[in-house]
Amino acid sequence: MRFASLGSGSEGNGLVVEVGTTRVLIDCGFGVRDTVTRLARLGLAPAELSAILVTHEHADHMGGVAAFAGRYDIPVWLTFGTMDAVGDFLMDVPRVYGFDSDQVFAIGGINVLPFPVPHDAREPVQFVVSDGVRKLGVLTDIGMTTPYVRAQLSGCDALVLECNHDEGLLAQGSYPYGLKQRISGRFGHLCNDAAADLLRGIDATRLKHVVAAHLSQQNNTPDLARASLATALNCSPDWIGIADQESGFEWREM
Repeated sequence: MRFASLGSGSEGNGLVVEVGTTRVLIDCGFGVRDTVTRLARLGLAPAELSAILVTHEHADHMGGVAAFAGRYDIPVWLTFGTMDAVGDFLMDVPRVYGFDSDQVFAIGGINVLPFPVPHDAREPVQFVVSDGVRKLGVLTDIGMTTPYVRAQLSGCDALVLECNHDEGLLAQGSYPYGLKQRISGRFGHLCNDAAADLLRGIDATRLKHVVAAHLSQQNNTPDLARASLATALNCSPDWIGIADQESGFEWREM
């Protein structure tokens, strides 16, 4: 089992998970040509993807799904709430499958456990994906952690975790007050310190990979995100990976 990022941030998100010949793309917030280019950097062609999993309807996660899936006939999986929110957006995609936010299912060799999260979307979810032995937790858009979320992520072997902003940088930055309130609110995005608190509250004994994701280019830095997560895990900041907007990160083996 391995995973890699096409890019992560407010301008687009995409994460590939591979088990054997099964490959799923979690979110697609890039245009068709850009997605193809980013996949090629990982040695993949669109025809090698088995499905696209969608976390929620925001453009940086779903903006490229319809055009890309329609062009290459890739099945799309999303919650019924997200499906309702996007209306006819996916009408040209031949295969679209809805699921409940707590419904476990499988795509080829990949087991998919969605779980609902507090975020300002219709029925947003994040995912734990597994090959039956190893587990990857993906948590990139969430306003606050909950006991339920922590339970889903406990015992994972790898974790891609939102570190959207540093609270001080956000407060002092140039964003309008309303936007600052949305980002830092209960249905917004996770700050570095909240991400670190989440790590302290889960069983992290199996973790071999931790990658900070969805970093704000205005209100965070890789060094600040690394420092917060490293303190929580009592590890070197260099051990914490970063999923950046331009290049994501290369394949990581589990």
